[in-house]
Amino acid sequence: MSTLAIEIKMPVAESVSVTDDTLSVNLSDGRTILVPTAWYPRLLHATPIERKKWRLIGRGHGIHWEDDIDEDISIECLLAGKQSGESQTSFKKWLEVRQTRITSKRSTGRAKTARR
Repeated sequence: MSTLAIEIKMPVAESVSVTDDTLSVNLSDGRTILVPTAWYPRLLHATPIERKKWRLIGRGHGIHWEDDIDEDISIECLLAGKQSGESQTSFKKWLEVRQTRITSKRSTGRAKTARR
């Protein structure tokens, strides 16, 4: 008995959008993947402006969010239905650092306003 080898071409991302509750990725084969933003806690905690700061990596095989989010998601994992693999410990550390930065920015902004 012989087997037929089938080459499966992995589609690549063409565009991305993120709302408060959904990550939407348009693929090169015409499909659109929609997954809950809650699958990726860093995206869930990001501001709408931060969520727009993404870029395709690996010729569209992944998505990277810049700045404070620093999140990478592969198209292969999205297609497989895999949620974030980040540990709770790592996420808690990230969230603590993020809160410190936000608090620091607010304090700096108030100090500048008070000087005017």
